[in-house]
Amino acid sequence: MWNPDVYLAFADHRGRPFFDLLSRVAATEPRRVVDLGCGPGNLTETLGGRWPGATIEAWDSSPEMVDAARARGVAAQVGDVQDWTPAPDTDVVVSNATLQWVPGHPELVVRWAGRLAAGSWIAFQVPGNFDAPSHQAVRDLARRPQWSELLGDFPFRDSDVVKTADGYAGLLTDAGCSVDAWETTYVHELAGENPVLEWITGTALRPVRSALDDAQWQQFRTELIPALDRAYPMRRDGKTFFPFRRIFVVAQVT
Repeated sequence: MWNPDVYLAFADHRGRPFFDLLSRVAATEPRRVVDLGCGPGNLTETLGGRWPGATIEAWDSSPEMVDAARARGVAAQVGDVQDWTPAPDTDVVVSNATLQWVPGHPELVVRWAGRLAAGSWIAFQVPGNFDAPSHQAVRDLARRPQWSELLGDFPFRDSDVVKTADGYAGLLTDAGCSVDAWETTYVHELAGENPVLEWITGTALRPVRSALDDAQWQQFRTELIPALDRAYPMRRDGKTFFPFRRIFVVAQVT
């Protein structure tokens, strides 16, 4: 279960990659713009502002996120991105921080490229921080005897969940696209107590939360704090710097 309120706690930080991604999409008057993994809809609703003549289509696998998006006026629907197929008038496909959750997603984006008309755009970004200290701390804790039996082989144990920028570029170039791919490491300036823990609670820790009851979940969070504090110490001014690498791909079907 996704919690829109927890996810939106860092809305400004999470939104910046979306706008950096869309800045490289040069579509002028698209007929249909699709947001796959629309989340609570706060970013999806900006697509209508940029392309007011377009039909905005939004999908998310989480009913909670779709409800939050609909409350904003976004015509979102519940659906798995693996089941999505482009309508004939689809000119732009956007997926922001979603495909890392989808097994086999590199083959999926290649399939989209094969089904979209020439001139259409595919734009997505995925986290590239699965080998970061935050994720390593979670993996290390999950492997301890008191947690491993409860959690089993929870997702994101390895850093190869996503490809490199050049890996995606090669796939989509071979699929007949003109590709712009790059990486950016954002240094997010966070405030408050245990801000990195709160950040990953809304994303990377979701599989852990779903496997534990309330008491176990609070205990896991408590045990995780010292490792995160060592990796991301709070400065004397109260700020915590959280480096976050992301991988961006913008491809136009030729």
